[in-house]
Amino acid sequence: MNEYWIVKDRRSGRVICQCGDINDAIMMVGLDPNHRTYSRHRFIIDQVIDITSTTDKQLPGQIGLPSGKVDSLNSYQEKLPEADGIPVVV
Repeated sequence: MNEYWIVKDRRSGRVICQCGDINDAIMMVGLDPNHRTYSRHRFIIDQVIDITSTTDKQLPGQIGLPSGKVDSLNSYQEKLPEADGIPVVV
């Protein structure tokens, strides 16, 4: 579908909304029929050209990230050291 409707205020010429369906435009005009109007507009369908790369090159100077080091995957299972202090009660 390559058409849409614009609802405008007749007094100021201000665009109130753009609708993809004529029934929506008619409903919007029906809210204030003395001061609103609608008109149909069409999209300009242009030619689409698909381009695919024939080579896979990188820009000069690009270096990938070094491999990371993982110390522990289950750090949540590690226990805190026992403390000799007095517990705080709030």
